[in-house]
Amino acid sequence: MAAQHPVHESGHGSVPDSAARDAECGEHPAPPAAAGPSAGADHVTQHRPMRRDAARNHQLVIAAAREVLTEYGTDASMELIASRAGVGVGTLYRRFPNKEALVDEIAAQLLGELVGQARTSLSHPGGTGFEAFVRVFGRWLSEHRGYAHKLIGRTEAACVEQLRDLIDRLLDQAKASGRIDPHIELGDVMTLIWGMRGVVETSGTVTPDAWQRYTDIHLAGMRAPGAPSTRSAVTREELTRINAGG
Repeated sequence: MAAQHPVHESGHGSVPDSAARDAECGEHPAPPAAAGPSAGADHVTQHRPMRRDAARNHQLVIAAAREVLTEYGTDASMELIASRAGVGVGTLYRRFPNKEALVDEIAAQLLGELVGQARTSLSHPGGTGFEAFVRVFGRWLSEHRGYAHKLIGRTEAACVEQLRDLIDRLLDQAKASGRIDPHIELGDVMTLIWGMRGVVETSGTVTPDAWQRYTDIHLAGMRAPGAPSTRSAVTREELTRINAGG
């Protein structure tokens, strides 16, 4: 996961890098189209179109796996996923040789969905896309709480960097519109997201929306004028190293 991409402070400077990464990290609609899996997820399974019945089974497996992993986490068995999908376990293993391959495909799909949401948020007026996307991210963490903590580390570095490029551009828009203090940096946003993830994991099903108040408070802090801290924000290089596991 140690991607070698230049560290930058402005999303505007990241556009060429992001455009180059677009070819490597496509969006993954959910559920996949009946004609077969999305192009970005193809590498996990196969490189030629599936038959209609195989495509249907693929959709059922992915949908079931997302539900089961949300409920039980990554310790959930392949047998449970197959049962929830209504397919034989042999059918599941023909598509995915092990659970790691299945989680990898789901991770690629979900990250692609976040990339798509971030792009959509760029078109929001008046710099409102930044806060809108932060809340989308929080909802995403909540909806996939059983395994969200494992997803980013299982996806290609280029895709993660593309998402960060888009968040950086959303942050620039919010700063330019006066909605976020100019001292806030990408590293501050990512630490907010880490915090949301921690709240989601800790609150579980008891208070599943606790992340929303946490996010409200931190976004209010990001709007407040003046330097929020004398300490340095986490840098882009450090984010890459953290994502790679150290």
